[in-house]
Amino acid sequence: MNFLGVSLIGTSLGWQPTLAIFGLGPLEICVVAFIALLLFGRRLPEVARSMGKGVVEFKKGLKDIETDVDNGESNAKSTTSYPAPPAPPPPPAE
Repeated sequence: MNFLGVSLIGTSLGWQPTLAIFGLGPLEICVVAFIALLLFGRRLPEVARSMGKGVVEFKKGLKDIETDVDNGESNAKSTTSYPAPPAPPPPPAE
């Protein structure tokens, strides 16, 4: 059974939680981290920093969009003016 990244394994003592992130065990996570270290080496902190900045910019953009939408809705409600209905057509001439 897997719940929020924590697997529960049955033992004779009952249910015990074990670490499983994305279905990977601790050994697989270590292997992935080692491969990342080999690939990026000295650039790993730089890559992590740029990824963090990207996430911050993304969140800032979402917040700006939400603010614009909220302001747009409040402005639309307060300044909505509906056009006058069109005049009825003139009666036909005889």
